[in-house]
Amino acid sequence: MRSHELDYKILGDDIQLVEIGLDPMETVIAEAGSMMYMDNEIRFDTKMGDGSDPNQGLMGKLLSAGTRVLTGESLFVTHFTNHGPEKQKVAFAAPYPGKIIAVDLAHLGGSIIVQKDGFLCAAKGTKISITLNRRIGSGLVGGEGFILQKLEGDGKTFMHAGGTVIERKLNNETLKIDTGCVVAYTPGIDFNIETSGNLRSMIFGGEGIFLATLRGTGTVWLQSMPIRKLIQAISPYGRNIRKEGSSLLGNFFER
Repeated sequence: MRSHELDYKILGDDIQLVEIGLDPMETVIAEAGSMMYMDNEIRFDTKMGDGSDPNQGLMGKLLSAGTRVLTGESLFVTHFTNHGPEKQKVAFAAPYPGKIIAVDLAHLGGSIIVQKDGFLCAAKGTKISITLNRRIGSGLVGGEGFILQKLEGDGKTFMHAGGTVIERKLNNETLKIDTGCVVAYTPGIDFNIETSGNLRSMIFGGEGIFLATLRGTGTVWLQSMPIRKLIQAISPYGRNIRKEGSSLLGNFFER
């Protein structure tokens, strides 16, 4: 199924939203609960499955929905369709501070691999499935990257990421990254989790025991503030709890 063509604008700076213009009977699919506002003629329907295969039977829809549960996402995908005679708009907001990334799958060979919480919305016709990292140790020891989402199609898809987003082009190169900072990459990239440094740096370096290693040729998207780090930063027991009173006297009077 050829994907619907979408017009869009990404609005905002630190907490962004994407506003999508739909022509009559055009549809965009999105994560449940991500819609921010919509024009009057937009109708939405929550379904099992992404709608990429119009002939998909009940068992196929159940299987598709079941794979989404494995990624920690909702069992359902919401379909927003313009039932009016003119262009209508619908907007989707990222769930936490960061950036929205727009990619055209037709320009990326038809597919992209996305971290399990990175998908926001896409043109109808985009297939959402899961892919398992063939190195099972990546999920067992690194805690990241074992179950990933695969987006396939020829239309636009939108991902969200925390903090600042960097796009890197690899040409038969290797890049080592904090495990939570990988947002997405093209299929030409090999993803693995490897140990980092020696025992002393693992214990005292503060960078974690494991790093994500990306090798190959393709495009990689990275985020500076994954949700895990954001939660740690604002948590009452996070590493930033005493930064406001960092002087000796301040620390003394806090006790």
